[in-house]
Amino acid sequence: MKMIMLVYNEALDNEVMEILEGCAIKNYTKVNGVFGRGDTSGTHLGTDVWPGRNNIIYVACEEAVARKITGAVKQARKTLGAEGIKAFLMPIEDLT
Repeated sequence: MKMIMLVYNEALDNEVMEILEGCAIKNYTKVNGVFGRGDTSGTHLGTDVWPGRNNIIYVACEEAVARKITGAVKQARKTLGAEGIKAFLMPIEDLT
C-alpha cells in the first residue's frame, strides 16, 4: 500500500478535488488551512506579511492507484504552476 500526500494552495481546492474524482478516489483525509514554507512555493502563514494557506489531502491506496494520482498531479502542475500543488508518495502498512 501507498500513502499519497497532496499539499496544495487552498485556492486550488476545486482543481485538486477534480483530480481525485478523475482517479475514482472516494476515500481520503483532508486537512484545511495549514501553514508552511517551501523552496518553490514560498512562505504561507496566513498573515499580512506571509499571506496564503495550504490544504493537505492524504489518500491510502494500492500502488497502481497512487501512480495514477501522481501522474494526474504532474499533468496539473503544467497548467497550475509548480508552486500550486505537490504530491509525496510514501509506503504504508495496513495495520487494521
